[in-house]
Amino acid sequence: MKAEVQIENLKCGGCASTIKKAILAIEGVSKIEIDIEKSIVLITSENDNVEEIKLKLSKLGYPEVGDKNTVLHKAKSFVSCAVGRIDS
Repeated sequence: MKAEVQIENLKCGGCASTIKKAILAIEGVSKIEIDIEKSIVLITSENDNVEEIKLKLSKLGYPEVGDKNTVLHKAKSFVSCAVGRIDS
């Protein structure tokens, strides 16, 4: 399965680092590419787990464009961004 998800709150490489680490931990995901400028996440997975991936992105603070982007999502994305900067 290949999926493309446009997300909210993607700001920098720190965000991308956190997203990559979390999504690659999902069973079946073999590849992830992130276009920071366009806020697009490209996923290659052996499983049909796009809904699980979208849920994980939302929990990290990066909901899909069109979903609710609450203050809580924005706050979580700042934390995820900071963690990603430290880890990279």
